Amino acid sequence: MKIRRETAGHLAAVITIIIWGTTFVSTKVLLEDFAPVDILFYRFLIGLIVLIMVHPHVPTFRSWRQEALFAGAGLCGVTLYFLLENIALTLTYASNAGMIVAVIPMITAVLAHFFLSGEKLEPRFFIGFAAAFTGLALIFFNGQMMLKLNPLGDILAAASAFVWAAYAILMKKISTFGYHTIQCTQRIFLYGLLFMVPALFLFDFRFDASPFASPANW
Repeated sequence: MKIRRETAGHLAAVITIIIWGTTFVSTKVLLEDFAPVDILFYRFLIGLIVLIMVHPHVPTFRSWRQEALFAGAGLCGVTLYFLLENIALTLTYASNAGMIVAVIPMITAVLAHFFLSGEKLEPRFFIGFAAAFTGLALIFFNGQMMLKLNPLGDILAAASAFVWAAYAILMKKISTFGYHTIQCTQRIFLYGLLFMVPALFLFDFRFDASPFASPANW
């Protein structure tokens, strides 16, 4: 039974990675017609509406500690991560951002070791981390001994990786609360949208329906 659950978990992770990988390309396409903050807001607003339609059950309030963790997950996993990623994609290649974000499991493992009980760093982790760090260095230097391009986009992509790792740690704690997965996602999306409001004003967000007329943006 345990083996089946682990296999199902690994399969779900692989599917998630495949879907996640396509978002870098699709976001790059959307950036032709939308600003980074526009993509962020519309994506999660639509996502929240769909989740409510699929599972229209509002979870009850239990404690402020739980709400703080949900809020932290919304801030890290929705607002900060995707805002940093979307801005990074305006400054660097989608392949660069994808490769940099690929080190998230390594960063998550380090944070989990310090903030979660029972999480240990084994020798194979350090081997994998060294390989990932080498790849990251090659991207920063673009295969050259000197930086030829402005690395700001790559730095923002790396920052988004650290933010997502923090989100993963928060989700590990949230998973012990006993909520339905969709209910957790709904609440996190809601907090993410709330934290997004200051960014909307900061980046001068204005609703424009014309980009939605393009089939490529759907």
